Amino acid sequence: MSFALYLVGLLLLVGGIAWGLTTAGVAEVYVGIACLIVLGLGIMTAVSRTRTKDPS
Repeated sequence: MSFALYLVGLLLLVGGIAWGLTTAGVAEVYVGIACLIVLGLGIMTAVSRTRTKDPS
């Protein structure tokens, strides 16, 4: 899978989390913190899954 595809899915996930938490009445500070954590984990996962292996 490509890195761009991971990022598109990740942005949809973060948007859904932000929308759901805002609808539930969670404070904006906590929504931002949750989205940053998910975004960081998603980027690390995308980089590790799409990285090409080093030749031996």
